[in-house]
Amino acid sequence: MISGIFILNFSQIILVFYGVAWYNCKRCLIVKTVGVFKIYLKKSTNKKTGRTYLSIVSSYHDKKTKQSRTATVRSIGYLDELEKKYDDPIAFFTEEVRKMNEKHYEERLPVNLKISLDESMESNYDGLKNFGYAALSKIYHELKIDTFLKNRQRHSKEKYDANAIMKLLVFSRLLYPGSKKKTFENRDMFFEKFDFSLDDIYRCLSFFNKYSDDLQFWLHERIKDQYGRNTDLVYYDVTNYYFEIDKQDELRKKGVSKEHRPDPIVQMGLFMDTNGIPITYKLFPGNAPDKTTLIPALGKIQREYSLGRIIIVADRGITTGDNIWYILSAKNGYILSYSVRSADREFKDYVLDEDGYIHKGDGFKIKSRLYPREIKVTSVRGKKLKKTVDEKQVIFYSPKYAAKAKQERAQALVKAMDLIKNPAKYNKSTSFGAAKYVKNLTFDAKTGEILESVYQHLAFDEEKLREEEKFDGYYAIVTSEYKESPEKIIEMYRGLWKIEESFKVTKSDFESRPVYLSLKEHIDAHFLTCFISLVIIRILEYRLKWKYSVTEILESLSRASCCNIKENYYLFGFYNDVLKDIGNELDIDFSKKYMKLGDIKKILGGVKKR
Repeated sequence: MISGIFILNFSQIILVFYGVAWYNCKRCLIVKTVGVFKIYLKKSTNKKTGRTYLSIVSSYHDKKTKQSRTATVRSIGYLDELEKKYDDPIAFFTEEVRKMNEKHYEERLPVNLKISLDESMESNYDGLKNFGYAALSKIYHELKIDTFLKNRQRHSKEKYDANAIMKLLVFSRLLYPGSKKKTFENRDMFFEKFDFSLDDIYRCLSFFNKYSDDLQFWLHERIKDQYGRNTDLVYYDVTNYYFEIDKQDELRKKGVSKEHRPDPIVQMGLFMDTNGIPITYKLFPGNAPDKTTLIPALGKIQREYSLGRIIIVADRGITTGDNIWYILSAKNGYILSYSVRSADREFKDYVLDEDGYIHKGDGFKIKSRLYPREIKVTSVRGKKLKKTVDEKQVIFYSPKYAAKAKQERAQALVKAMDLIKNPAKYNKSTSFGAAKYVKNLTFDAKTGEILESVYQHLAFDEEKLREEEKFDGYYAIVTSEYKESPEKIIEMYRGLWKIEESFKVTKSDFESRPVYLSLKEHIDAHFLTCFISLVIIRILEYRLKWKYSVTEILESLSRASCCNIKENYYLFGFYNDVLKDIGNELDIDFSKKYMKLGDIKKILGGVKKR
């Protein structure tokens, strides 16, 4: 029960009321009880009578004026007339308001809003707010990223809020990806207060870069504690991201682009655990071959992450003698794909020999052998040494893979034929995939253009095509884990698709390239925010038991938006099974069609609690 003392002097209204917030202005005095309603004492504009009028109003925040406003819920009457009916009208109606508030929150009474059809929007008005980021914020705070950044910023003289900037960059990267400038301009899409400038964002990138390695390790420790991170298998893969620039530097260099672009690129090596959640990443210059990235990246993770014995799973770009010898020397294991077409004749004959294959149905067949394979290892002096590794070699054939290989080659063959007829249309970059089927093809070392002197000598390489077709559908895996069954080895290797998909996610859903930053420390910070975004969305996928794709989850969360319709009330217009399952898992209700700003903020505040 709210209690208090009122002292009214009609020459000047004075109010003392315990347990109630109050203030007065030139023409009114407001008594606000705890809740959505409040007593509103209003002086008459008639200076002769000085009569006071009593109303019950609700308060709301006016987005246009950025001020608190009120709307009348119930008109009561003049105070002097009410005193004839009640001993203490203000005390009486204060109790009424208390009951109204109590009933409002217990029974969720309907709210009547008056809407004018003549009301118009101002130029550049954007009333949409995203609420879906509540799910991302929940995981962000469970990982205590805010704690890490706040602790590190204590030692910084910068005035910006690094945690707020990180949240804006991560939430926007996931839901509304764009440049740093575009992200800053769209900051009002969220209910968070992002009180910093665009310059603060760029300055903060240097701060993020400074603590990049520490933050990655922090995330690893939190994931290990909260999800029991499984690192029995550690997947590794490399991709690259392009920059639309002409001039190269120490990091951004021209190399073998995964997207066959001529632009300078940056290489990224990424480690992922058995559950498909990223562990850490490392950047390399764009001209660094994939095969040279594993040893420095693995050395870092072995020194700092205390993973114990791990099994490295990677594709054939990593399958070199140096990498295999390094993995084994560190007492780890490997499961690596092996190029059949690039193998020696003995291995090719073994693949094509039908003896030993076990048919599994639908044309799928498999066989394996324990075999000592000779590899070449680079010594500390740069010499190539021959070493022998005893490994298990697993070969399988899939009709689906065979059909896929033929389909992918068909486009290259069409391009090869066109190249022979119209060589002036092509260069080294645009002829990718088709060049290997063309005899006598030579490029200018400086320009990459096809030399005119060879135009008349170009011919289709039929022998090359026939040799390739022999191995369509065949796949080889080499592994140190000789005790595992062939079927288990294949199953373990196929988990690599998760890391390949992660790269696709960063390039499509996250729109992480092209990168528009130039400073090395800013580039690293950009990829750090992309990495954190990937960790968060993979954890959400994992908690949803991989029921939905990243695209489905992010699309649903981005559409979980609302619009202010009147006063502090918001209207939501989208809800689906994805949001339902996310809500059930994270204890966030996305099903409400209408919500009051206070309730929205209560939920957003709740997801930050651990």
